[in-house]
Amino acid sequence: MKIFTYQPPSIPWLDIRYQDRDIIVINKPSGLLSNPGRAENTFDSAINRLLQRYPEAILVHRLDCATSGIMVFALNKKAESNIKTQFQNRVTGKYYVALVQGVITDDSGKIDLAMKADISQPPLQLIADDGKSATTYFEVLERRVDTTLVKLKPITGRTHQLRLHMKAIGHTILGDDFYGDDNIMTASDRLCLHAEHLQINHPFSHKVVKFYSKHPF
Repeated sequence: MKIFTYQPPSIPWLDIRYQDRDIIVINKPSGLLSNPGRAENTFDSAINRLLQRYPEAILVHRLDCATSGIMVFALNKKAESNIKTQFQNRVTGKYYVALVQGVITDDSGKIDLAMKADISQPPLQLIADDGKSATTYFEVLERRVDTTLVKLKPITGRTHQLRLHMKAIGHTILGDDFYGDDNIMTASDRLCLHAEHLQINHPFSHKVVKFYSKHPF
């Protein structure tokens, strides 16, 4: 595992995809924390960048620092409560796109492997029968020479779920500096995981709204 040096990208500073009176949606770049860590040098984050322009912005969900893609933020307390409840009750619709090692032979499948924290190596996780249930559906989008572009739909939201599930079936996500070997880490200068689509019920109108940011792989 690489030693983590936090150097968030500055361009674009904020890639805003949608805004109304209740929510704001951004396309978060890989390498930017969703919210600040404890260390002083981790202050720069998606929520703190938003707060500079929108002091009322509220974080309602997270993406891993290395993961890029669609994030929604609330702009008032009612919207915050509504959207958080949607995530907790798993009524949101979301999928990710990843570029993984090797060629996946099955066109689609289900990964149902429980997970828990690896207490000897935080923040890593591990597959464990006594862990919390974790389910991911996958669908092959494109088979390349020695990699596969795959759509991933997590049903649960465990820490590092997509990274660990793909590794468990022998197809580690390229650029994964937590669970990949040297070949995986040198195959890409970033984690090849992108939150491409998010669907929620709008907290005010209650209509279904969908947000999309095409993957860069």
